[in-house]
Amino acid sequence: MDGGEPRRGQAYPREERRVSTIFGKIIRREIPADIVYEDDLCLAFRDVNPQAPTHVLIIPKKEIPRLADANAEDQALLGHLVLAANQVARQLGVENAYRLVVNNGAGAGQSVFHLHLHILAGRPFRWPPG
Repeated sequence: MDGGEPRRGQAYPREERRVSTIFGKIIRREIPADIVYEDDLCLAFRDVNPQAPTHVLIIPKKEIPRLADANAEDQALLGHLVLAANQVARQLGVENAYRLVVNNGAGAGQSVFHLHLHILAGRPFRWPPG
């Protein structure tokens, strides 16, 4: 997986400089993905290495490497990602029991440096996670 840390940019596809992460390639349709949802701001697709019976990633089309790299101008986008997660969960029939996860940085388990939310469902989860 190509998970190198890109620099911040603008939303796809308007930007001229293209990020090299695997998620950028999925957004540009350079590689296939099992896409379950898309709108102007984000894209959701099934994880190729699922950790639960339902495991979907939601990514912004705007390049933000980590949650820690988001700023005040990203507030509406971040809220949109959470609402999109609700919509995807309803669409997949897991709206009553799912976990929404964001890993920030390699030490927290982030392997692709393009912000993404995990929707995990279909099995029991424990607390605390990890």
